[in-house]
Amino acid sequence: MSIDADPAEAMLAEEARRLFSGRVDFLLSAPQLKFLPEGDFPEVAFCGRSNVGKSSLLNALTGRKSIARTSVTPGRTQELNFFEVGQPTQFRLVDMPGYGFAKAPVKVVENWRKLVRTYLRGRAVLKRNLVLVDCRHGLKDVDRDMMTMLDEAAVGYRLVLTKADKIKASELALVQEKVLAEARKHPAAYPVLHVTSAEKGMGIAELRAAVLSDIRS
Repeated sequence: MSIDADPAEAMLAEEARRLFSGRVDFLLSAPQLKFLPEGDFPEVAFCGRSNVGKSSLLNALTGRKSIARTSVTPGRTQELNFFEVGQPTQFRLVDMPGYGFAKAPVKVVENWRKLVRTYLRGRAVLKRNLVLVDCRHGLKDVDRDMMTMLDEAAVGYRLVLTKADKIKASELALVQEKVLAEARKHPAAYPVLHVTSAEKGMGIAELRAAVLSDIRS
């Protein structure tokens, strides 16, 4: 979908660009539910396998280099990290712990999963979840598990392909087809697939506009 398809979409995209290029501040990290901020602003959460590119995508969306730290070490994000957008605050972005492989003790990983699961099921202000999928690998069983958990929690989510610049166009088209086919089996999945590259800026404007639309839905 082109953000210039009609005037309304172009206006939404420009408003989203201004919001994301304005104030975006780190609020807090919540290692346990008791540390969650008050639910006084709508939230959009980002999740995906470890090293899927969540931090890089957050940096690209906000036009910053280090609003969210990146690392080649899987499992670095061990908490729910909250960022406030807008002046005054309009909404929050939530960087969730990566799932799947993580270089951490089993007990710690289980605590992360419990934190994420309880947050998803009980956070009334959560407007949408973005499930990030690495284009080079497509959907894995851990992604399907997350999608099923979101279905059961009745949390609507968008599937976002990352690192689209890393594979050939023909391979990318095949991945898109497969992911969309699986998405149709999940009642909480949004019927539009977002294809992005944080490094090249591909799909970033469209995803910003989608997040703003979700916040206002």
